[in-house]
Amino acid sequence: MARKILIIGGVAGGATAATRLRRLNEDDQIIMFEKGEHISFANCGMPYFIGDKIKNRSELMVQTVQGMSDRYNLDIRNLSEVTKIDPENKEVSVLNLKENETYQESFDELIISTGAKPIVPKIPGLAEANNIFTLRNIEDMDQIKQAASNPDQTATVISGGFIGIEVMENLKRLGLKVQLVEMSDQVMPNLDFEMAQLLHQEIRNQGVKLFLNNGLQEIQDNGKKLVLQDGQNLSTDFTILAIGVTPASELAESAGIKLGVKKTIEVDHQFRTNFSHIYAIGDVIQVENLVDHTMTNIPLAGPANRQGRLVADVINGIDVDYKGVQGTSVAQVFNLTAASTGDNEKALQKHGIKYHVIHTHPESNASYYPDSKPLDLKIIFDNNAKILGAQAVGQKGADKRIDVIATAMKFGARVNQLSELELSYAPPYGSAKDPVNFLGYVADDMINNRVKTIQWNQVDKLVEQKAYIIDVREDSEYGEGNVKTSKLMTLNHIREHLDELPKDQPIYVYCRAGLRGYIASRILRNNGFDVVNIDGGYLTIENGKR
Repeated sequence: MARKILIIGGVAGGATAATRLRRLNEDDQIIMFEKGEHISFANCGMPYFIGDKIKNRSELMVQTVQGMSDRYNLDIRNLSEVTKIDPENKEVSVLNLKENETYQESFDELIISTGAKPIVPKIPGLAEANNIFTLRNIEDMDQIKQAASNPDQTATVISGGFIGIEVMENLKRLGLKVQLVEMSDQVMPNLDFEMAQLLHQEIRNQGVKLFLNNGLQEIQDNGKKLVLQDGQNLSTDFTILAIGVTPASELAESAGIKLGVKKTIEVDHQFRTNFSHIYAIGDVIQVENLVDHTMTNIPLAGPANRQGRLVADVINGIDVDYKGVQGTSVAQVFNLTAASTGDNEKALQKHGIKYHVIHTHPESNASYYPDSKPLDLKIIFDNNAKILGAQAVGQKGADKRIDVIATAMKFGARVNQLSELELSYAPPYGSAKDPVNFLGYVADDMINNRVKTIQWNQVDKLVEQKAYIIDVREDSEYGEGNVKTSKLMTLNHIREHLDELPKDQPIYVYCRAGLRGYIASRILRNNGFDVVNIDGGYLTIENGKR
């Protein structure tokens, strides 16, 4: 028997659900409502159209109303806002924005894919400004594109999350003077501080004025002046608010649909709400974090697309058990790529989860190959060798390594098992001992107590305590910067100085990136010393203090 299925919202989740529903069943009546004009567009590509990286606006339109309707036999109603859901009578109220008329539509099954909306805080002076924008849809994109048409301007971006970073880069690409204001001490909150520091340096090197630990307090002069929390005044021609998004769940809440954390819609592993015939997907729903098993909201396009496909499967009787997300993401920051998966240290500390950390600084591919680039990697794991998260920043290869680790995490690989992965290798692409393999080797030594480590942010305390610290690099490296109070004892000559070293206290060793420090720790440990390697070497210490 044919069913009538309504979908509220298009774009990633709703449009994917609609097309999958049709591919699984030719008889059902499928109606999709979209409040805006465009039903399926590449919202992740919008910053790159603003920056002229994507030249043709039409390339962002994944599907048009007519094209999608014809191909999938769908009843698509754009410029149609669902204003009320009646779960008991299985009916919705719809406002036709073109005709300004309201009507009712019945349903057998309903999918809510209303997404998220930009966070716009109550800032004094905002209502009087006509040059403040957010970026969530095609109309927003067009307005920002028009505002940025004159390169002889100053643009300000508020917040250094994904959207803020991408908009910042693309406005700079157009030749504008750009200012980035971030309330916390770092951009990209998915990264830990020492990894984000690499991005801070790149942002400043590209000529962007970066204001950290500073928020927007007031807007003056109809948007031409911004007053920051520390009292600084910034002149600006226009401003992008990229503070983040919040689930667009008001429609669901007013219908008595149960909400979860952060005003998300609470769903089970098959996307059902507390009404068995109403489902929800995408940025509006609560999901389980696969690492720490807390409930959260992760507004990413990848999960939304997958959920759209799976909810169509559920409605058509296909067994589905959606377990959650691990938050794998990537962003371009000028010449750098920043990627991550799973939890960072801040999240683990918040949830009281004990963990271990490894930093490495390999080359992106064979170091003797002309275009190899430095890569900064970080992996976090627990006492049972479960991978909890990973981060990568570099000009090449960051996305590849995080994708490998994210896959390993998904299928339950232990961190030391990364050494067993057989990954593709040729000098232009990787190394015979891939950086991911190397993380596994280091982890294996830690797990089996062949090496003890300490983190970069503990070094200052060691200096204060007058701990015995050895730098095993070469003379020239030591002269370019070193840990205060450390003693130079190059690796190749360390055996000559064993009788000078104390056996009644721990010895801390470090090198440039960690490898020589590890070798030194093995030499000393085999000679009866209590030795600790400073993880990631001087490069990690330096990153944390940039």
